Amino acid sequence: METMTVKDNIKIVIEGKEYILKKGIPLKELFQKVGIKGAIGGKIGDKIVDLQTPLSEEGEVKPLFKRDPESLEILRHSLAHILAQALKELYGAERVHLGIGPPTEEGFYYDVEVEGHQITEEDLKKIEEKMKEIIRRNYSIERETLERSKALDVFEKLKEKYKLDIINRIPPEEEITVYKQGEFIDLCKGPHLPSTGEAGAFKLISVSGAYWQGRADQPQLTRIYGLAFWTEKELKQRLKFYEEAKKRDHRKIGKELEFFIIEESVGAGLILWLPRGAVYRNVLEDYWRKEHFKRGYKLVYTPHVGKARLWQKSGHLEYYKENMFPPMKVEGEEYYVKPMNCPFHITIYKSKTRSYKELPLKLAELGTVYRYEMSGVLHGLMRVRGFTQDDAHIICAPDQVEGVIEETLSFALSMLKDFGFEEFKIYISTKPEDAIGSEEQWKLSEDSLKKAVEKLNHDYELDEGGGAFYGPKIDIKIKDAIGRLWQCSTIQFDFNLPERFDMTYIGPDNKKHRPYMIHRALLGSVERFTGILLEHHAGQLPLWLSPTQIRIVPIADRHKDYGLKILSKLIEENFRADMDERDERMNAKIRDAELLKIPYILVIGDKEVETGRISVRSKKKGNMGSMELEEFMNLLKEEIRRKK
Repeated sequence: METMTVKDNIKIVIEGKEYILKKGIPLKELFQKVGIKGAIGGKIGDKIVDLQTPLSEEGEVKPLFKRDPESLEILRHSLAHILAQALKELYGAERVHLGIGPPTEEGFYYDVEVEGHQITEEDLKKIEEKMKEIIRRNYSIERETLERSKALDVFEKLKEKYKLDIINRIPPEEEITVYKQGEFIDLCKGPHLPSTGEAGAFKLISVSGAYWQGRADQPQLTRIYGLAFWTEKELKQRLKFYEEAKKRDHRKIGKELEFFIIEESVGAGLILWLPRGAVYRNVLEDYWRKEHFKRGYKLVYTPHVGKARLWQKSGHLEYYKENMFPPMKVEGEEYYVKPMNCPFHITIYKSKTRSYKELPLKLAELGTVYRYEMSGVLHGLMRVRGFTQDDAHIICAPDQVEGVIEETLSFALSMLKDFGFEEFKIYISTKPEDAIGSEEQWKLSEDSLKKAVEKLNHDYELDEGGGAFYGPKIDIKIKDAIGRLWQCSTIQFDFNLPERFDMTYIGPDNKKHRPYMIHRALLGSVERFTGILLEHHAGQLPLWLSPTQIRIVPIADRHKDYGLKILSKLIEENFRADMDERDERMNAKIRDAELLKIPYILVIGDKEVETGRISVRSKKKGNMGSMELEEFMNLLKEEIRRKK
């Protein structure tokens, strides 16, 4: 008879009751013992596990059912394996080399290499059919722990070079697990369903390239994305949303509107702004400057590179080097392209002795910075290697902190509303365990953030312990037209750099004092904000932001002279207008103007020439009929004033 010592026992709490169990018992057996039926997995602390996972540590176990949102991770992880098995069966087990296949927020993906075949979106339908076949076979999914040598032997025989790479990078103390379904085996930590037959609704949606380990010096694999939910109804709802999001993809819209291009010959993640995009950007930046001048900001310009010693002093070389481009040598000294503007703004602050009478000092810059991002994460304007931050650093005395935060938050919300965003979520992140700075600094800063949000009558979520080690912060997320949340504005205290750079001001007592410093970016970066803006408005930017606000379309050559007179008057009134003088049919000219989403089209024909009026078509309102030019311009001026 087997004896069990106290050391073999563990205490598990489930649904408020304590159980003493044998260590290593699978979760499935626990649920059977306590009479829990229908669970497909569990949650131990923050970790989601499947029914095969052995219980090795004491703690509370929460059973997971299909109704629980966390259960989707189990479904999606299993579908990634079903996708991998389908690929093996379709293209040959030895020709398909598997990378990684994790769950995502809405589904799953798998990175694969298929020898002799490039998977495209045309292949997705037959891959889906093979996946459904594997689901119908209802294979049991079995978990197994392998010794390192055995794992290497298994995947060596399968010629799975990427799995071997993963195994060789697993720490010696960490166990190696595999999951099997039928003849298919994959290296994986789980969690997974009990069988393939329990998989829910899914749809393969796209194919893209992805470098192994996200590094451009590694082989490029094919990444196949899928959506997955428990029910067809949920999947259909998400597919509808996905199709709308696809239509709004800023990369597609940016190309159609002739805003920007990204060329491999220039470099991945580096944006080339085309003339129309440059006009839009100039309008945005002029607005940004005007709003900052109104609020007492001092604009500065700083270099794109700085000496290594500057980045050492700021701590970037110690804590941020992996995100910086390699150094360049100039006259025996190392220089780095800047990943941030902070050290330059601090140097400007320290260029002379500062009095409390100068505070708060607000230094702002549309500063272009460069960060080394892995090729695999680059995405249009959203994730780039060179971008322009709408950056500012506010240096103030302790008794000014509350007022500064309130003004800055109000400024951020006002600016976002001008761009057409109306719904916000605000998050306040507080002191983490490894924080620097005094208790007094943290309390004053955190209180000022909370009071500012409350005074402006906004709700907020508290992220306890989620602040940076050098200070608490406010993050503002904006909700776009189809309900997505985007991280945008950040207001961040910094107790670190004022110490590192020995920043001081002379107080009323004629003594030196350490100021508070606040980093803030209201739009985040011009590039990413433009991507969000294009998707929010589906490319139909508000009149005040449109690069071309009005296009004149003469029906025939005899109407061009009158069209040029109208154009001249519009330009005199500072409207961004042009005239299509091509020898094309009127309908073709109108179609081209509509494709560029130009807000207003003025059609000029015999009637307009005779009456001295214009015929107006609006992208939003349709045909507005005939009107006087003066009346039209007044309507537009009011629309621009209201920023609608």
